[in-house]
Amino acid sequence: MNRELIIDSNATEVSIALLEDKNLVELNKEKSNNSFSVGDVYLGKVKKIMPGLNAAFVDVGYEKDAFLHYLDLGPQVNSLNKYLKQALGGRATQLTMADFEPEPDIEKTGKISQVLTPNQLVLIQIAKEPISTKGPRISSEISFAGRFLVLVPFSNRISISQKIKSVEERNRLKRLIQSIKPKNYGVIIRTVAEGKKVADLDADLQSLTVKWETALRKLGTAKPPQKVISELDRTQAILRDLLNESFNSIHISDSIIYEEVRNYIKTIAPEKIEIVKLYKGKVPIFENFGVDKQIKNSFGKVVTIKSGVYLIIEHTEALHVIDVNSGHRVNSGVNQEENAVAVNLEAASEIARQLRLRDMGGIIVIDFIDMHEGLNRRKLYQRLKDEMVRDRAKHSILPPSKFGLVQITRQRVRPEMNVEILEKCPVCDGTGEIKPSIIQVDEIENNLRYLIRDQNEQKLTLTTHPFIFAYLTHGWFSIRMKWLLKFKQWIRIKAVPSYHMLEYHFHNKHDDEIKI
Repeated sequence: MNRELIIDSNATEVSIALLEDKNLVELNKEKSNNSFSVGDVYLGKVKKIMPGLNAAFVDVGYEKDAFLHYLDLGPQVNSLNKYLKQALGGRATQLTMADFEPEPDIEKTGKISQVLTPNQLVLIQIAKEPISTKGPRISSEISFAGRFLVLVPFSNRISISQKIKSVEERNRLKRLIQSIKPKNYGVIIRTVAEGKKVADLDADLQSLTVKWETALRKLGTAKPPQKVISELDRTQAILRDLLNESFNSIHISDSIIYEEVRNYIKTIAPEKIEIVKLYKGKVPIFENFGVDKQIKNSFGKVVTIKSGVYLIIEHTEALHVIDVNSGHRVNSGVNQEENAVAVNLEAASEIARQLRLRDMGGIIVIDFIDMHEGLNRRKLYQRLKDEMVRDRAKHSILPPSKFGLVQITRQRVRPEMNVEILEKCPVCDGTGEIKPSIIQVDEIENNLRYLIRDQNEQKLTLTTHPFIFAYLTHGWFSIRMKWLLKFKQWIRIKAVPSYHMLEYHFHNKHDDEIKI
């Protein structure tokens, strides 16, 4: 599969588009003022303990307090709290993980009041960004993802991705990690570690432990609420999680980000550094690679698929609803059941893309066209599962019900991507009303009089819609001829098809537009 990453940067945000075989499948927009990112570690203060919810609300600097449930504390929370207390007591520089004596794990069925108290300082990690009216969701089971490994402080477990199927490879990786893992650290071995040498794994592990220990040294002077560790920005996080042999190119419009990405890839995959390219074209980068057009086609309430099938996507506070419609895709040569199967299979591929592209999370209900045969429903279910294999978000798909409904739950860790594709009408400016067309020519003539007599402009050019152009130039004694007699100047008129009906502009002899 051909994978390309297109990165566009401006003063307020960085936009990242992931293309698979030229099709847009992921779009991320990272605001430069976005304070909370999944993976950031904060020093927070417990504001309230809620025994009924078995949870606490923690101040991390957001307008709404963050939510911390007992099950998100992590088994080693007592060890973390003990270490944090020692670090805040001024011993941050002397503390080492190797010398630390961990506390016993907490019980799964315990109470949060046994672990936390109001006004207690806690070290937490953002698990979900603030969404809608809710504050961030947090966890005190801290972990750091690297290229091949995930580091979990205060744990001693070694876990291996279930996607690594080979028993020999699993045993090899476990032996390697056991030989290099420092004391009081747990490690999760990621899928991309399969087949890697010990030197690659060790380098990844060392960089993660340095990141954790560097953060711990900051705790001596930290005041809550304060960010202690920043997760990688979205660009680097996507590269870390996605970069593999199928990545063909990374095109970047900003020279600073270009250098950052090159330096980052030099550390994680030096052999891939040549795929990073600085885009220098005059056309905007998203327009050049066809991303803008795909964004316009892919967002909004109605999404049309090439064959005429279309989806209607509605959003509520609790769930997302997708309705599949056959449109004009009807093959008279086959029966209704076969038509329904063909439409549903085509829609399933687009729906899987839409979930990734919009980053839709929570509960998604899809109303497919009814199919009566169980074999066809199973075929649709398998197609959905196959298409969503590439989706990095955790998800669960239920088989189609007898009503043709498919229910999907998909992990939501940040607000859904929503791109406004409807544009304000340039003629009425969104009011639904326009100036009377009968006075359009009078308005143009008044502006001409001002430019010629008051501003003394020479060799004026008027650009306008082709219909207005035809009206002004039609016949021997046209309106343009009347202007020649009135103003003693020949007005050059050009038709521009891209203009809306009542749009016009004046240009001087140097072809520069004159603002009126």
